[in-house]
Amino acid sequence: MTTTTIPFPPVQGRHRLRWAVADGWTITRRDLAHWARQPVQVVLGLLFPIMVVLMFGYLFGGGMALPGGGDYREFLMPGMFAMTMLFGIESTYTAVATDASRGITDRFRAMPMARSAVVVGRCAADLLNAALGLAVMVGCGLAVGWRWHGGLASALAGFGLLLLLRFAVLWAGIYLALLLRNPEAVVVMQILVWPVLFLSNALVSPETMPGWLGAVAEANPLSATISATRELFGNPGWGGDSWTGRHAVALALGWPVLLTAIFLPLSVRRYRQLDH
Repeated sequence: MTTTTIPFPPVQGRHRLRWAVADGWTITRRDLAHWARQPVQVVLGLLFPIMVVLMFGYLFGGGMALPGGGDYREFLMPGMFAMTMLFGIESTYTAVATDASRGITDRFRAMPMARSAVVVGRCAADLLNAALGLAVMVGCGLAVGWRWHGGLASALAGFGLLLLLRFAVLWAGIYLALLLRNPEAVVVMQILVWPVLFLSNALVSPETMPGWLGAVAEANPLSATISATRELFGNPGWGGDSWTGRHAVALALGWPVLLTAIFLPLSVRRYRQLDH
């Protein structure tokens, strides 16, 4: 399909920004309306991480040993928060790839609207969805006995790091969706996401793993966010003698910024090249 762009008068200065924000919000409301019409899909997406919490917290948790002691469910919840942010890449990929494969993205590009509106609107909608999912997981954590112990400011900083991770992950999802344009390829995303989760400190401490495997788990960008949130929440399992353990908060900021710096420009570039 070739795209024919409708010419429209150039917009300058503040009017251009206002126009771009308005168009981005229109696309955001469109994506939110899709979720409102498919409540079962949204509910199932929220129930899956709750099921994982119950399974690991109550079925397997009794057999989990934490170096230094502590409650396993308090150790587990920051990992589950990060898991929810990581798994959001699948919904981002599916939504963007579906629009691209059906020609909807091409129609948007042919309309007199801001070029940034489609990707920015998708980004805003996904962040709102991530915030909802995180709120549900926090409620689940409180129900199973998880608490934060470092004060409200530290807790908010921890939630901010989780949303920053989601922000970076969604740009990776947008780029891959625009590149492949195949909704069925989400299976590939699932194959990639699960190893990232299990080769991290989300479910078990790297100190209990073989030396080389523990080093891989500590180097995982997901582990940085999990360790940093455990530190900010005052939950067991953070820190340690390794360099990554001592600099978890800095790495939790650095990795998402690096991923965003890579995939955001790639997403914008790929979006502009869709008709080529």
